[in-house]
Amino acid sequence: MRCYPTTAGLKSLSECLDPFDEPECEALDLFVNELLCVGKGCQYSCVKAAPHAFTFAISEGTSRATSRGNGDDYQVQVAVGQCPRNCIHYVTPSQRIILEELLDSIMDGPYDTSAENLLYSLIVKAKLENNCFRKPKKQPKSSTKHVDWY
Repeated sequence: MRCYPTTAGLKSLSECLDPFDEPECEALDLFVNELLCVGKGCQYSCVKAAPHAFTFAISEGTSRATSRGNGDDYQVQVAVGQCPRNCIHYVTPSQRIILEELLDSIMDGPYDTSAENLLYSLIVKAKLENNCFRKPKKQPKSSTKHVDWY
C-alpha cells in the first residue's frame, strides 16, 4: 500500500489510503492488461483506432497505453469499446501506477499465479470503486466584501 495525500489536503501524509478503496479522482487514465491483449494480431486494434493514446510494446507486441487522462476522448472510447478481450480499463493515476508496477513484475519475473490473481482482483476492485466516484460538490461562492447599493 502506498501513502497518498487525502483529498482534503489537511490531514498528514502519514495517513495511508488505498486508491482502490477510495479513488482520488475520476478515472480517466488508461491501463492495458497485457496478459490478455492480443496485440498486433487484433482485428480491432486500439493502436489503429487511437494512435495518440496507444502503442505496441516492443518486446511482447501487445498494446500499451502511452498517454494519460484521455478517457473522455472519443477515439479512445471507441478503442476501449471495440477491444475483443476487454483488456483496456479506465483507472485513476494512483491505480495506474500500482497496476503497471504489478504487471511489470509479472512480465519480467517467473510465472506467479498469485501475482496474476492480485492484478485481476485489483482491476475488478478499481472498476467497482471508480464507478462509485462522485465529484466533490462545488462550494457556493461567498463574499466578505460589503456592497453598497445606491
